[in-house]
Amino acid sequence: MAASPYRVTPARIGNSSGLRLPAAFYRDHPQFSGAAGQVEVLSDDSLLLRFDPVQAEQGDAEDDSLLLGLFLDFLSRQALTADAGPVLYTEAMADDDEELLAGVSVDAAEDQPAP
Repeated sequence: MAASPYRVTPARIGNSSGLRLPAAFYRDHPQFSGAAGQVEVLSDDSLLLRFDPVQAEQGDAEDDSLLLGLFLDFLSRQALTADAGPVLYTEAMADDDEELLAGVSVDAAEDQPAP
């Protein structure tokens, strides 16, 4: 990975002082967004900043919920703007779904990550 310099600027954060990283840093390295870390003083003008990257699974869950939300918004708009309006889910539809899913089982353990 090639080193890219990013300019940091001093920032006041509540009653504390901090360093502000530019948005370009997080665009180029999204794994560090929201990550905590440690800082070590190497010399009078050098620091070593170590981030603990946020787990990818958390980002995936956020992406999934965002996509699900967008998809549900799309479905709602389609249902409300359709000429016939929203279609009510009837007992006959539920019976058809039960017949379609008869014999289908879902093993929840397959969806869970291994410890």
